[in-house]
Amino acid sequence: MTENKRTADPDSFAAAHRLTARKRIALDGAAADVCVNEGETPLGWLRRRKGLNGKPLIDETQFEAGEKLRRDFTIGQLTPRVTVDWSAIGGSQPRRGAVRDPAAIADHALAARNRVARAMAAVGPGLSDLLIAVCCHLEGMEAAERRFGWPQRAGKIVLAIALDRLAAHYGLRAGAKRKAKAPLR
Repeated sequence: MTENKRTADPDSFAAAHRLTARKRIALDGAAADVCVNEGETPLGWLRRRKGLNGKPLIDETQFEAGEKLRRDFTIGQLTPRVTVDWSAIGGSQPRRGAVRDPAAIADHALAARNRVARAMAAVGPGLSDLLIAVCCHLEGMEAAERRFGWPQRAGKIVLAIALDRLAAHYGLRAGAKRKAKAPLR
């Protein structure tokens, strides 16, 4: 009996579409090298994809700004929960310890939430919604355009503007991050 190629190596499709890279991440002062698949996100796709001028649809700085936002969004535990904590519902073992207070959040997660809030305020309304959809919820550009009621391909232009503002907020562009001071009276 002949074996189907798809069942022979189930990871061959994934391996062909994976863009592995090594990244150094820092959390609470500790640094670690990790292997990441940069092809899993809409930003990774846009960075690899070339426009009519032959340049990537988003540049390295825009990609880094979006990834930094996603990292803080994840660390801040802002991703909606899609599972249920069944431990509170009867079982053979009684629950041990106090009921977990959802308001109790680790300091690093709270700091990440604050960084996300500051970044979204800096980017502004409308643009921040698109950044959350694409960078954090990993919504594709076509789906985001439909959801926001935009014409096809308009989302890429708006996303590039939003990522530029985000990069300026993070200080990733030379001379981009300047704080305006209120005049003294």
